[in-house]
Amino acid sequence: MKDELITGEYIVIKALENGVNIIGLTRGLDTKFHHTEKLDKGEVMIAQFTEHTSAMKIRGKAQIFTKHGQCESGL
Repeated sequence: MKDELITGEYIVIKALENGVNIIGLTRGLDTKFHHTEKLDKGEVMIAQFTEHTSAMKIRGKAQIFTKHGQCESGL
């Protein structure tokens, strides 16, 4: 079971403007911010859901690619 959590689903985030923020949110009884990244235009981040990360918040204009499809933030 632990291997499944460690090799969780990936998403790809491509910044369409400078200063796109990616915020990782924790699992558990209290949801808290646990990690942030800032991307500039054209930068790409590959992020993974893990035993510690249950959600991600993306602030700014970016393309987001998942196995479920593609969407854009910050429109």
